[in-house]
Amino acid sequence: MRKHIPNFITLLNLLSGFAATVFAIKGYNEYAAFLIIAGGIFDFSDGLAARFLKSYSDIGKELDSLADIVTFGIAPGAIVLNLLIENGTGLVPGFILAGLIPAASALRLAKFNNDTTQTTSFRGLATPASAFTVISFVIASEYSRCAIFDTLVASNWFIGSLSIFLSVMMLVNIRMFSLKFKHLRWSGNEERYILAGVSLILLLILKLASPPLIMVSYILISLIFNVLRRRGTSAAAV
Repeated sequence: MRKHIPNFITLLNLLSGFAATVFAIKGYNEYAAFLIIAGGIFDFSDGLAARFLKSYSDIGKELDSLADIVTFGIAPGAIVLNLLIENGTGLVPGFILAGLIPAASALRLAKFNNDTTQTTSFRGLATPASAFTVISFVIASEYSRCAIFDTLVASNWFIGSLSIFLSVMMLVNIRMFSLKFKHLRWSGNEERYILAGVSLILLLILKLASPPLIMVSYILISLIFNVLRRRGTSAAAV
């Protein structure tokens, strides 16, 4: 019985994504955002349960990716489509722009499943990070007092550009660090500690306006460390 517990949690992730998609289609973007967060919690928990119970399986691995496509691909795509249509974009161009996210998410997950090197870091933006970037703007617009996020969420140019940017970032061969700690030393965890410090400062100062900036910080820190590592490799080679 216990071997099925991780898969059951994964299914809760999938159902959260399904519910988020339904709410997004109905126009309740903020509810959809919180359901995607719930899906992220389930996505994290199924791995913990599998490790604790020692119940790994090929079915669980495939099921996890299928659930992620729904929660972190289709659901945020539905939110983007709803925002674009609310802002006056036609159904066809809106569908094309919003459809980039689930399409890129599916390709990203297929690459991940066939790449054994992505254990401590990712190649391209992970699908949960992409989804959380989308919903961070929804949450900031809905619950913070910062008017700039209302303006951004109401802008077709911004939402369309965000969809394109996230889709490209999921597919590019750029290292993005994982949030998992293997040890607590500074060396090897520089990116994680910097992000934790930046996130804490942003939360204390901006509160519910901070999620978009935290996600932007994650992407920027990854890109900066990519450049530094390449320079370090080049210098060592010389």
